[in-house]
Amino acid sequence: MPDETPGPLTETVFYVLLALHTPLHGYGVMKYVNEISDGRIALGAGTLYGALTTLAEKGWIASVPGSAGERKKNYVVTDEGRSIVLAELKRLDELVRNGQRVIREESK
Repeated sequence: MPDETPGPLTETVFYVLLALHTPLHGYGVMKYVNEISDGRIALGAGTLYGALTTLAEKGWIASVPGSAGERKKNYVVTDEGRSIVLAELKRLDELVRNGQRVIREESK
């Protein structure tokens, strides 16, 4: 686990990290994010490739070799990236629990 959490993740970063729990190339990430978000999030190429570059620089994802003969660059989440996702899930869970608690108390 990193010493310091990066703070809240953007939806783009969160979904890209989720997508890359399985090695994928850029178009595969776009498709996966669109599917998992029920079409709510459609990543543009510029947004995606900017995020991939930033995430690789931070060490949260790494490039991996693709299939034989495949020219597309594939990426996968690193252990540090996985820790970042888990920290974000914990943060989001706290938000939901606190919100539900306040709403329940308000409706009494």
